[in-house]
Amino acid sequence: MKKIINYSIAVLLLFMVVIACNTKNKEDHSGHDIGKETTFYTCSMDPQVKEDKPGKCPICHMPLTPIQNNDTNANEISLSKQQIQLGNITTQTIAATQNNLEQSYTGVLTINQEKINTISARAMGRIEKLYFKTIGDYVRKNDALYSLYSEDIAIAKQDYLTAYKQLSMPGDFGKNAQNMLNAAKQKLLFFGLSNSQIESLKSNKVISPYTTFYSTTSGYISEIMATEGSYMMEGFAIIKLADLSNLWLEAQVNVNYAKSIKLGQNAKVSFTDFPDKTINAEVNFINPEINPDTRLLLIRLQVPNQNLELKPGMQAIVKLNQSNIKGLFIPVDAVIREENASYIWIEKSPGIFENLMVKTGIETNGLIEIKSEIDASKKVVITGAYAINSEYKFRKGTDPMEGMKM
Repeated sequence: MKKIINYSIAVLLLFMVVIACNTKNKEDHSGHDIGKETTFYTCSMDPQVKEDKPGKCPICHMPLTPIQNNDTNANEISLSKQQIQLGNITTQTIAATQNNLEQSYTGVLTINQEKINTISARAMGRIEKLYFKTIGDYVRKNDALYSLYSEDIAIAKQDYLTAYKQLSMPGDFGKNAQNMLNAAKQKLLFFGLSNSQIESLKSNKVISPYTTFYSTTSGYISEIMATEGSYMMEGFAIIKLADLSNLWLEAQVNVNYAKSIKLGQNAKVSFTDFPDKTINAEVNFINPEINPDTRLLLIRLQVPNQNLELKPGMQAIVKLNQSNIKGLFIPVDAVIREENASYIWIEKSPGIFENLMVKTGIETNGLIEIKSEIDASKKVVITGAYAINSEYKFRKGTDPMEGMKM
């Protein structure tokens, strides 16, 4: 009986010891911080090194820096003071300022289409001879351009000569002949004959079906549409003459700057082939349509060329100035530009940085305009944005833009 009682007492004591141990273990675990954030150790010079305990970098032997993985959101990252210093990361609040905009664009000189004269056939006929056959040849006023075989003109010539011969006839024949002569002359003038050509018909005994036409203006041949032996209808173009004393300068402008360009805006134009030559010009045309493929806008300026030094096809630099442009401007390097969007980094709290998608505008003097609204109290990363970006990609294994989409 005593053995049974002693055995029972022993079992009871063992049970009490087990309960006491469990209670102690629970008390010990309650002292631990279950929610403590995970800390790892890395090297500021070699961020690919990651250790779970303090020590030295196996590459450069610098002391490892503790990093708390306490990024709360997908588009945030935390950096130590040492990382901020080594990355040259600086921040500041931004506000609207006024800046002077000077933009340079590369343009090309072209023929002024308003200064092109088209020589066309004044009557149906066949081109018997072209006196100029090379594009670029210079044609002076009153130079012979082409010879035309035309039955219509030959009939009008004959009518004129007949009426002239009847002027000396007595009575009504002479009076009617004068009216016929005037009508025939007007018809020949309509066909493009000059007064001297018409007067020369009076001394001809035989009317020729061939008529030579002369240039009424001077210019360089920019296009030849006819060939010898070809049959031309009335109004068909034969030759185009370009006046190069005034040229067009066409330039492509980024769509972001379209609103800042106005008709009549002054510009300074310089030339690659004439470094010392600078002229003033005005914007006289802004294309109402933006190229959907390049997202560029065509603008045009008129460039005087009195001494004909400038040639179509030459490159030129157009500088457009606009003063007192108000907006939010930050350094260009503070904006991370991806294929489909742009974003900046903002210091959410000390050591915690958050990326923010923004819409950008014009660039000037190393600054870029931010069109998106930004809280005036927020500190924007001015330098070191790319260092934050690289650390984000390395640490999280993804692009910040992907984090913003989540």
